[in-house]
Amino acid sequence: MVDSGSGLRSGATPLAVRMRPTSLDEVAGQRHLLSPGSPLVALAGDRSGESGSVSVILWGPPGTGKTTLAQAIARSSGRKFVELSAVTAGVRDVRQVMEEARASRDLYGLSTVLFLDEIHRFTKAQQDALLPGVENGWVILVAATTENPSFSVISPLLSRSLLLTLELLTDDDLGVLVDRAVADARGLAGRVELEPEARAAIIRLASGDARRALTALEAASVAASQSASVEPGEVAPQAPEGDQALGDDEADAGASVKPVITADVVARAVDRALLRYDRNGDEHYDVISAFIKSVRGSDVDAALHYLARMIEAGEDPRFIARRIIVLASEDIGMADPAALGVAVAAADAVQYIGMPEGRIPLAQAVVHLATAPKSNAAYLGIDRAISDVRDGRAGRVPKHLRDAHYPGAKRLGHGRGYVYPHDDPIGVVSQDYLPDPLRGAVYYEPTEHGNEREVAARLAKLRRIVRGGR
Repeated sequence: MVDSGSGLRSGATPLAVRMRPTSLDEVAGQRHLLSPGSPLVALAGDRSGESGSVSVILWGPPGTGKTTLAQAIARSSGRKFVELSAVTAGVRDVRQVMEEARASRDLYGLSTVLFLDEIHRFTKAQQDALLPGVENGWVILVAATTENPSFSVISPLLSRSLLLTLELLTDDDLGVLVDRAVADARGLAGRVELEPEARAAIIRLASGDARRALTALEAASVAASQSASVEPGEVAPQAPEGDQALGDDEADAGASVKPVITADVVARAVDRALLRYDRNGDEHYDVISAFIKSVRGSDVDAALHYLARMIEAGEDPRFIARRIIVLASEDIGMADPAALGVAVAAADAVQYIGMPEGRIPLAQAVVHLATAPKSNAAYLGIDRAISDVRDGRAGRVPKHLRDAHYPGAKRLGHGRGYVYPHDDPIGVVSQDYLPDPLRGAVYYEPTEHGNEREVAARLAKLRRIVRGGR
């Protein structure tokens, strides 16, 4: 395992690495995984390293603590700890770890914790090489991935491991990390002062990513320190000849003034305007409301503007993708049936590739939806049907539509009189499908927009045939 502790030149180590927790007690967030008796706590608490434990796969967005949890376990557990990255390791490296782990178990009764970062980058053959060690208990695998393990991890390995999902850090979690980094000797050691507005800006820009928050804090601290120093090209004034130089106390007093990190310093350091946008406040709801109404109103430019505001403010792209999927059905529906497929594909793309590249499929979906013909007929149709059901207008399923496959069903008349539509030359027959109290009910009323114009004409014919002219 690479030691990220302080060294002679620890200042060159990124702040996010220096501030990595050394125990599970220091981990911010992920409380749902760190309750007493949980697999991670049990693994870290085994000082002897002799008791058995289950392998785990940590799945979550970047900066949520996957590597941190693994290294905190390494420092707390009595087990041997080995770290591999799927970016650089191959089958040969995995097999070597397995052989050494088996030797440690057989000779010393000590199991090995193997932390494998970015396991989704491993091929099937590379993942297969892990199976003997995991199944026989030579290693306890702690694997980390940002991609859905159902698609990126082979089934045999998934079935032998416990899948633990990490969540984006909350603003409170990020606040704890930022405050600790400002004060801790491993971090900025109190050498800068962080204004509340700058603190809130860093948290907002981080969007639940601890690494991003600490990187922004470090960049802002450097910018604040440079601003506080003498500007390049300026020469500090010399004391006039014969005047007494500043005393040590006065010099110390001048040097003790801390650089101040303001919101403007943060904006300059990260090269991003600090939008007024609180993911839990009014601005969040106002922007998403304007986004939805712009797509519904077919103003593609306004829709892209509000999409850009959400992306730049650090809104969760999965939230945006979910809203786009709802829009595709609620406001477009059968007027352009392809819209839903585009929306779902955009959501999948964001899940697979992450940000910032995820903005591209999101934008494509928004342009498609904003320029598509609009119809809320399908949305209104299901709401009308639900309203009838809630009001008690349901009735028994007609006997000819009931299941007739179980013993005794035909004796009860189930399925009797049912006409199989595929036996008819046109594939449609006159037959009652709704319960008796709802005969003749109409829920879906297509518009004349886009594809629904053709649907409306076809539906009118279908209803005449099916309902026998009713």
